[in-house]
Amino acid sequence: METYPDTSSYMVAGYIVSFLTMGIYVLSMYIRNRNLKRDLETLEDMDTNKKK
Repeated sequence: METYPDTSSYMVAGYIVSFLTMGIYVLSMYIRNRNLKRDLETLEDMDTNKKK
């Protein structure tokens, strides 16, 4: 009978790296979206003040 090497620790490590990468990406997108909303509010305020 042939035995196979136990590679389950590599699989778990791969999942951890994948989920961490996805989490960092989602966090980056959230921060970018928040900054874009803040920039939009600033530009709208500037436009409103310019029209007055």
